[in-house]
Amino acid sequence: MRPAGPVLVRGGGELVSAAARLLFLSGFQVVVLEREAPLAVRRRVCFAEAVFRGAAEVEETAGRLVPVSGIRAALEKGGFVPVVVDPDGSCAAELGPEALVDGRMAKSPLDTRIDQAALVVGLGPGFVAGRHVHAVVETQRGPCLGRVIWSGAAEADTSVPSAVAGHTESRVLRAPRAGIFRGRRRIGDIVQVDETVGDVDGIVVNAAIAGLLRGLLADGVVAGAGMKVGDIDPRGRDVDPSRVSDKGRVIAAGVLEALRVARVRAVASVPP
Repeated sequence: MRPAGPVLVRGGGELVSAAARLLFLSGFQVVVLEREAPLAVRRRVCFAEAVFRGAAEVEETAGRLVPVSGIRAALEKGGFVPVVVDPDGSCAAELGPEALVDGRMAKSPLDTRIDQAALVVGLGPGFVAGRHVHAVVETQRGPCLGRVIWSGAAEADTSVPSAVAGHTESRVLRAPRAGIFRGRRRIGDIVQVDETVGDVDGIVVNAAIAGLLRGLLADGVVAGAGMKVGDIDPRGRDVDPSRVSDKGRVIAAGVLEALRVARVRAVASVPP
């Protein structure tokens, strides 16, 4: 058998970063593909942050921004997860990935195709296993969270954030209009009701509840009207915004399961 190629991870947001971290720690070569201005909110647990800062860390697992031309050298050096600006996934054809994981959470099919790797995995709604991807990992909280679906789709998007201490939509900060976002507070700050957390082209974004600012869109990123630009956790100081969430860990385990199962199946199909 020829050596396996890397795992390409499309998106560097919270949930898929948890998966990328676990795959890296499990011995896979992982490359994160992001856009020029990532939309990640929970940036302390997102490899997407490397696009802005040149480096990021997700629970002691390092990510570094590298050019597309430097991917192979970065993988050979090892010790960190390469993060590249490649929103179209153009590097896939050259790298010959063992697997591709689409964790952009678009909730509708984009441009990922089932023929882009030996195993293509999609996170959450919008993908159909057997059509767009080989496997789908369930992202909806509940008894099936993290389940690997080899035929069919994940549960439909409810558009309602999961409840935290009884709060659902009220804990999410959204852009009041389309425009450039600027933060006025920092991730980890405690905010109060009606406190200004940021603005979009000068129109303020205020907190609807009190709690810890767990996530905030990066300064200078263009937000669409109604887009999520922040996240408040009503549990306050009991939450560490630099730790992967329970949801992220379960989804990461699902992605790892899909890759491990695919490897076992591939070995079983090789003639002796």
